[in-house]
Amino acid sequence: MADVANEVVGQAVENLTENANTTETRIPATPEGMAIAYGSLVVMAILPIFFGSYRSVKHHKEQQKQFAESGEKPETMTQKDAAIFPFIASGALVGLYVFFQIFSKEYINLLLTGYFFFLGVLALCHLMSPLISSLVPAAIPKTQYHIHFTEGEDDEVEDIIDYKFNLHDIVCLICCSLVGAWYLLKKHWIANNLFGIAFAINGVELLHLNNVVTGCILLCGLFVYDIFWVFGTNVMVTVAKSFEAPIKLVFPQDLLERGLGGSNYAMLGLGDIVVPGIFIALLLRFDHSLSRKSNTYFYATFFAYFMGLLATMLVMHLFKHAQPALLYLVPACLGTPLLLALVKGDLKALFSYEDHPSEAPSKVSETQTEVKKDK
Repeated sequence: MADVANEVVGQAVENLTENANTTETRIPATPEGMAIAYGSLVVMAILPIFFGSYRSVKHHKEQQKQFAESGEKPETMTQKDAAIFPFIASGALVGLYVFFQIFSKEYINLLLTGYFFFLGVLALCHLMSPLISSLVPAAIPKTQYHIHFTEGEDDEVEDIIDYKFNLHDIVCLICCSLVGAWYLLKKHWIANNLFGIAFAINGVELLHLNNVVTGCILLCGLFVYDIFWVFGTNVMVTVAKSFEAPIKLVFPQDLLERGLGGSNYAMLGLGDIVVPGIFIALLLRFDHSLSRKSNTYFYATFFAYFMGLLATMLVMHLFKHAQPALLYLVPACLGTPLLLALVKGDLKALFSYEDHPSEAPSKVSETQTEVKKDK
């Protein structure tokens, strides 16, 4: 028992020494610097949710069209998936923590950097392709290419790669690869944030919760997960500080003193953006299903998320300690639409809505028509 106590005390002294050394090399954050950093993080958090939600509506329509043509139902998160996700995330978090304790974090981060480089370039291409394509000179034609790689013969042929692209897509890939090279060489916070924002928008757009019940299970599970790993242990904070990959948005609090070369970062994990974001995107699709020409549930919950994020930043500033953002975001994002639905009498419609119903399309249309007539 005494050995354990000595080890704990020694670790605490080591942590205090490390924090003291870090403080000496960093310029203390000024009130103005912190205000700029926190304000920038809030803006970088709400924009991916806003744009990602509207892109999710378009993606949902494409899925419905594909379902009508092929009859194959798109994959969405089930209630079982939502229930076990916090346990999977906990296992991954502990695994990373153990890796960082046993192995040199330089080698781990080198491997992860290469992995996220490819993912980041692809995510940025998916996001920026329309914009870059519109800026490409007309002299460069949209010559079409098709990569088709199959397995098997005759009736047993299966597509492994079936990808179509044009010259504008290649130009987009080159531009995004330059951003990736900048991130690889410099690990600059701007390059990190470009990748992080691309991940966030793509996550909100492409990750769909099929219904509100699944969203409630997921958010409640991650609510407990976030509180436990931030307040109960130092695991999440340690991994977040050691993990050099674009899974978090950062902004220097010493921007005014050191310019773009600042290093005293305030940070916000992408999970605190994507997880509430996919639920808010579901509410926008629910608004569209009501055909009321007003996205009441989306805007109300979007504002609640904004206020929850401000509350997180305020508490973090007052107590000078990392905060589990979902502690404030989950009650705001769940309570607002449920209370609004209760007041407006939409509670039944809210919980019966599904992105991809298991019923036949005709029955779904009849149900939606009845809801509209009741209103």
